[in-house]
Amino acid sequence: MDPTLILITGAGSGIGLNLADALSQKEIPLLLIDINITGLLEKFKSRPSVQVLSGDVSKAETWFQAIEIAKNLGLPISHLINSAGVIRPGFVTDYQLSDIDFHLDVNAKGTMLGTTIIGKEMKGQEFGHIINIASLAGIAPVSGLSLYTASKFAVRGFSLAVAAEFLGHGVDVSVVCPDLVDTPMLTTQLDFPEESKLTFSGSEKVLQPKDITKVILELMQKPKVQVCIPETRGFLAKIAGAWPKIGELFRDSLESKGRRAIQKIK
Repeated sequence: MDPTLILITGAGSGIGLNLADALSQKEIPLLLIDINITGLLEKFKSRPSVQVLSGDVSKAETWFQAIEIAKNLGLPISHLINSAGVIRPGFVTDYQLSDIDFHLDVNAKGTMLGTTIIGKEMKGQEFGHIINIASLAGIAPVSGLSLYTASKFAVRGFSLAVAAEFLGHGVDVSVVCPDLVDTPMLTTQLDFPEESKLTFSGSEKVLQPKDITKVILELMQKPKVQVCIPETRGFLAKIAGAWPKIGELFRDSLESKGRRAIQKIK
């Protein structure tokens, strides 16, 4: 197969960084996008197959710059992994109005812009795979993280709709919905224990970025429209999302479990 280029957003930390490291070790051509590239430049400076772009994913010009880089390299874009994401916990009566834009710009708009702009390129070349990172919070609502939940519901719904639109055009779209992952976003949530308690109500063994990387690499080989990590927690999220009243029956026990987990981690 001729060389192609893989785009990864949010590559400066967490899932994006772990995935970029794994792929770069295979000398696969990569274009890593992050608003802060200082760490990326240092980490990947000795890997000639890696290109780095400083950009805001919520701005269309970032995506057009990515396309221009790909064309200058003479490499078609085979994969886009939208892993850029932010979180700022807060109850609806407490958060700042600016927090609405903060979540929707990066998590939702950034993913939608990338999928749209890069998706058109992939449709034209008749191949490609877009993998959008949502969350189990994009399946079942998480109080205390209402803005994050809204942004991830948007990512998931958009991804599922677009996946159907690309059928027959050689382009796959997948949405990955992980439970809590040990990234800087987890650290942020520890500073908001009441708002984040439901996040920590899952397995005592917190997912690691390498766990998500493993699933993404498998997904690149065998595309699926939606993947929940872990599947068992995803099943429960689907029940809570479809029948909110059932989810409420377990709220107290889950919140108590989450509080205990936060105290243990701290």
